[in-house]
Amino acid sequence: MSENLSTKTKKSISTAMIAKIAMLGALAAVVMFFEVPIPFVPPFYKLGFDEVIVMIGGFAFGPLPAMAIEAIKILLNFLMNGTDTGGIGELSNFLIGCSYVIPAALIYRRAKDKRHAYLGLIVGSISLVILGALINYYVMLPVYSKVLELPMEVIIQAGSKLNGSVVNLGSFVLLMTTPFNLLKAVLCSLIVLISYKKVSPLLHRS
Repeated sequence: MSENLSTKTKKSISTAMIAKIAMLGALAAVVMFFEVPIPFVPPFYKLGFDEVIVMIGGFAFGPLPAMAIEAIKILLNFLMNGTDTGGIGELSNFLIGCSYVIPAALIYRRAKDKRHAYLGLIVGSISLVILGALINYYVMLPVYSKVLELPMEVIIQAGSKLNGSVVNLGSFVLLMTTPFNLLKAVLCSLIVLISYKKVSPLLHRS
């Protein structure tokens, strides 16, 4: 009798976890619609706060659920908006998002206190900035240039108009992509720090 009750309880917890992960993924996909342009970068870079939702899920449930939330978010956005890059852009966004949330969730899981929250968000932000720069340099910008039939020189010129030091792809990534990703990481981290403790009880409610 007790074994059956234990099995039912585990199934209930598992079902509840899946439902919460799906809900957070869907919410993050909706938040992706509310992106805003930033004055110091070209208009195709827009600031969104969907990673706040994913990070809250990562802090609450751990790194693997965070990865699942990220995947659901990207998949739903793909289904709703389609793709201009044959899925390459979506895959890149998934990897960049995971580079932010997974290190932070791993560190916070060790001890769920403020110190580990701060440390996790700092490490996650650094990871996002580094991996974001590499993916933009080697994958995203070349793919966008090719798929959209937009010469790389045009992309670089868009950066040069905002910062005269942008003269090639490397300087574009360093002076446009990196500050943008750093700003996104810092703002998302601040929102997580402010909101997580208020939202956490709702997520852990059975």
